Amino acid sequence: MNQPISTTPSIAVLPFRNISHDQEMDFFSDGITEEIILALAKIEGLKVISRTSSFHFKEQQISIKEIGQQLNVSLILEGSVRVSGHALRIAAQLIQVDEDTHLWSETWNRELKDLFDIQDEVSLLIADKIREHAGHLSIADHLVNNPTNNLDAYKHYLKGRFHVNKWNPEDTNIAIKEFEKAVALDDQMIEAYIGIADAYSFMAVAGFAPREIAWTTANKALENAKKIDENNADLNYMLANQRFFTNANFKAAKQFALKALKSAPTHENSQRFMAFIYALTGEFRKAEQHIYFAKSIDPLNPETAFFEAFFYFQSGEYLLATNILDHLLASNSMNLPAIILSLYTKLKEQKWLKAEQQIIDTPKELFTPDERLGLLCIVEIGKASTNTNLLAELEEKAKENTAHHAHSSLFMVYCILKEYDKAYEVLNNLLEHKSSILLLTFSNPICDGLKETPQYQTYFQKVYPQTKDQGKTKPKSSKPNVADDPTTQKDLDRLNAFMKMEKPFLNPMLSLRILANNMSIHPNQLSWLLNQVVGKNFNEFINQQRIEHFKKLAVDPSNSHISLIGLAYESGFNSKTVFNTTFKKEVGMTPKEYQKSVQNKK
Repeated sequence: MNQPISTTPSIAVLPFRNISHDQEMDFFSDGITEEIILALAKIEGLKVISRTSSFHFKEQQISIKEIGQQLNVSLILEGSVRVSGHALRIAAQLIQVDEDTHLWSETWNRELKDLFDIQDEVSLLIADKIREHAGHLSIADHLVNNPTNNLDAYKHYLKGRFHVNKWNPEDTNIAIKEFEKAVALDDQMIEAYIGIADAYSFMAVAGFAPREIAWTTANKALENAKKIDENNADLNYMLANQRFFTNANFKAAKQFALKALKSAPTHENSQRFMAFIYALTGEFRKAEQHIYFAKSIDPLNPETAFFEAFFYFQSGEYLLATNILDHLLASNSMNLPAIILSLYTKLKEQKWLKAEQQIIDTPKELFTPDERLGLLCIVEIGKASTNTNLLAELEEKAKENTAHHAHSSLFMVYCILKEYDKAYEVLNNLLEHKSSILLLTFSNPICDGLKETPQYQTYFQKVYPQTKDQGKTKPKSSKPNVADDPTTQKDLDRLNAFMKMEKPFLNPMLSLRILANNMSIHPNQLSWLLNQVVGKNFNEFINQQRIEHFKKLAVDPSNSHISLIGLAYESGFNSKTVFNTTFKKEVGMTPKEYQKSVQNKK
């Protein structure tokens, strides 16, 4: 799936370096980075690379240009964090990828108690600078919501998030303790409850904790989170997974995922989940839209690659699925979802011997006993083996109501044998006992022969009951909201008059927000006016004004004693490189050539 080139403003926020004396403060610099990513992701029309893909480059010696190419972004933000006692110092710089030039940099020195205000200030200023260089964006007055009034609770939460992102049992147990300390200090901190649920869910799925106890604890944390904010995107994404994998409730799972996207259209986990949902039900155009979007903001996440491979498998593009899965398994040979999907792809393509060898080569502990038995049985049936021992053993295992992996494999075996009545008997058992395996198996391409049976559509509706796609499942493009406003021409005339009379462009520190405040106009409206009506972004517009002012100064004999760069500085430029580049682009010749051409004409 080749990703279309995006023309929308795009940015990746690289992990801020921890330059504190205490190296254990990594959790803090990572946390600030994540908050900035989440804040910028709220801006409609701005593509923001997700945490997983941005953090892929942590402590790696890779050029900005290469990072920008891998992530398909035009802007990179990097910075550092220093904590010393109660003092906090944050430095950030914005870099244009294609030219590897610094567009802007800033340093903040504050008290630690003002952390949330600083994060909001940093995020807003970064958003402003992006808008000034890249085009119109409608930016809210605040981008960072205060998650708690207790700074200690927030520190424990950041530590928990730092450890849970390592996805191993030791760090996950540390994370759980930190999240629990956070909610003990602030029982209204929804992020900490979601962290607890996330950690216990991982422990349950990975088998690192008693399954029933872990799921019960996770569900309790989700219920606490739901009491605080039932519209939280992370909460609804987790509820979607719970309804699908625990309750086998397809309809409810889809509804929760759509609810997550309604409140946070750029939520990458929910985008992947919806691609998965639509791929299961054969709605491939919708699935493709969601996987495209997930790839655009989280291209280096193995989960994104897996769901892309799943999309290809479900839609019959087996070679494309195999290429992605081979790459995933080369990076992590213990990636169980990739192993299973790789096996299914071989089974669908009737590569029985290759599938058999992969099962043999895979460590036995990665499969449940019933799962391994079922896969080997499918291989034997596919090879048209006369050995029915495996089938008899599988049928015996499937007599247990909770042997869901045995049921799933037996269902596929009967489909391969075209014994569809027996397949539907297994299906009825799965429906009765609410098995999530059923949701994954029913539309598996291995079972495509079932589609020719008269009762298929009836069962399809039972397995995948449909719900109306409510809410915004992918971000809308940013559209002007005052296109027909009769005051547009009045605002334009006022802008031109202000530029002529006040000459604000002579201030080298001028920003869009400062100009908007001086004109008593909202920054969003001024941004729209410049980009949609004038046809230039803020920097282009202001630099054009500076160029015109410079041209007048450059041909005035009274300024002959001043160098050209001196005149550029008097015109509002504060960089020789920016001045020369802008002048050549705007006028088509260098400043020196322009001055000579005017003198020659005279």
